[in-house]
Amino acid sequence: MTNRVSYPPQDFQKMCKQAERDHESKKLAVLIDRVKQQIAARQDQVVGESAKRPPAAITNDSTRLPSRTVPFER
Repeated sequence: MTNRVSYPPQDFQKMCKQAERDHESKKLAVLIDRVKQQIAARQDQVVGESAKRPPAAITNDSTRLPSRTVPFER
């Protein structure tokens, strides 16, 4: 008798790839929801702080210089 390698059927391989894509899309959806929540929390925080500060202080925060002098520095 010879040892034959039996490959899984193509349908099974397609199902595995589809399951992997579904899993990745679920992870992406969770990540998007998390980012949306963080953005909403920051906006709520900024709205609360802007009511406390004078308008001149708000414009100064938006004109910050970048932390690095060269963009995309390694």
